[in-house]
Amino acid sequence: MSLKLPFLETLFLFLYRILFKQFRHSNVLHRTVSNNYSKFQRFNSLAHRSDLSNQTLIFNVEGALLKSSSLFPYFMLVAFEAGGLFRAFVLLISYPFIRLAGEERGLKIMVMICFFGIKKDKFRVGKAVLPKFFLENVGFEIFEVVKRGGKKVGVSNIPRVMIESFLRDYLEIDVVVGRELKVFCGYFVGLMEERKKDKLVLREILGQENNGDVIGIIRFNKSLDEHKLFLLCKEIYMVKRTDKRCWQQLPRDKYHKPLIFHDGRLAFRPTVLATVAMFMWVPFGFLLAIFRAFIALTLPFNISIPTLSFSGLSLSVNQPNRSHALPNASSKHLLYVCNHRTLLDPLYLSFTLKKNFTAVTYSLSRMSEILAPIRTVRLTRNRDQDAKMMQSLLKQGDLVVCPEGTTCREPYLLRFSPLFSEMSDTIVPVACNSHITMFYGTTAGGLKCLDPLFFLLNPSPSYTVQLLNCVSGLPQCVNGEKSRFDVANHVQSELANALGFEPTKLTRRDKYQILAGNDGIACTSKKP
Repeated sequence: MSLKLPFLETLFLFLYRILFKQFRHSNVLHRTVSNNYSKFQRFNSLAHRSDLSNQTLIFNVEGALLKSSSLFPYFMLVAFEAGGLFRAFVLLISYPFIRLAGEERGLKIMVMICFFGIKKDKFRVGKAVLPKFFLENVGFEIFEVVKRGGKKVGVSNIPRVMIESFLRDYLEIDVVVGRELKVFCGYFVGLMEERKKDKLVLREILGQENNGDVIGIIRFNKSLDEHKLFLLCKEIYMVKRTDKRCWQQLPRDKYHKPLIFHDGRLAFRPTVLATVAMFMWVPFGFLLAIFRAFIALTLPFNISIPTLSFSGLSLSVNQPNRSHALPNASSKHLLYVCNHRTLLDPLYLSFTLKKNFTAVTYSLSRMSEILAPIRTVRLTRNRDQDAKMMQSLLKQGDLVVCPEGTTCREPYLLRFSPLFSEMSDTIVPVACNSHITMFYGTTAGGLKCLDPLFFLLNPSPSYTVQLLNCVSGLPQCVNGEKSRFDVANHVQSELANALGFEPTKLTRRDKYQILAGNDGIACTSKKP
């Protein structure tokens, strides 16, 4: 008994202090809100106002803008994409302690786990990964209100490096106020700066507007400090959980800026339960991916195709109309032009037609070249040299090319390089599309040699291959009927119509500048 009593007394005092502090905090907040009750209104009344273009809107990001206020999925994305599998596992097993620690302390624990030791200059998750998941959690109703405002200010309790790109680039928010992270020798130390600077920024904004045209949007059960800041606004609109439950998800066509490029391996929103399911699947999925790769690399088509289908990897094939049938299988020198979804596009075309091809690529890891069951040839990015190489390869047999030059995950087609249009008089457009549920099989900033493994790691990945009607390329270019750019654009539009995608003028360089901060050229040779 003498050993148990001190422990029970300590536990009782600890719980008493927490409850007393929470009770006192609630009373102070209640008195503060009660004294300014005339300022508080329901959010629904703001949605019908038409005079917001001259108003300054200050809103809380996770409390008001997002449908779900849970921050765990975004920190899990940071832990997994920037820190790796082990760091993500540490964050997952720490979740019970994060919940017990309270909102502010739990936030500090997640920041420490996710950011400690991460190099500041290499951190691109906030720009390349998180915007997609933030956009999928934005409420359409509040988005319609915010976009009608004049000057827009987003206030968040999470690090600014996680939300700034999402708010500025995709929602056109003028000012982003978030927590700053401490840095030592170029590395994050996992600690956040105090919010004094944020308060000064908000007070300066409110002072410039003279509080006359400032409207605040906030969730009620937030911290007292944020309530004090928002109480300086002329009007305050409160968002309730019941309001959020009725909100619709922001449609893709309503984005201020189309989401075309994003990086990262996780293809799902990593909630706690979804993350637990992922860690339970990964050991079995890794063995399954190795089995799938072994079957695809070693067995003939007649055996490997049904075996892969039995393992959960499906393939759907659509043939062209009979009136415009493809040339006979015995014909040679066909040029197959595919859109680029993953590195496995040429391999799936090979499975579709049950014959081997030569595939030309702009960049491919040595490991992928060694393991590829079909012949691969790397282009030099010198137009004259690449043209001679492709003509030589076409004399030897059929050729596959992906003129986008890089993969694109979203329903868009990048600009086609027109080199292929002058290579053959028989061009066969091939529309490819892939569907995954857990991991993306492409990357811009990670190890490309792992791309096929991550694709095969999905529980039930699928591919759709559609062969379109032939297009005449070389004769039209030689006779001057169409330029090579016209032929390339025509093939791009045909593939876009077949897939339901939108063609763009963006290039490989645009993608890598946005996601990785470079031109996406693996070799060290000079640019042509």
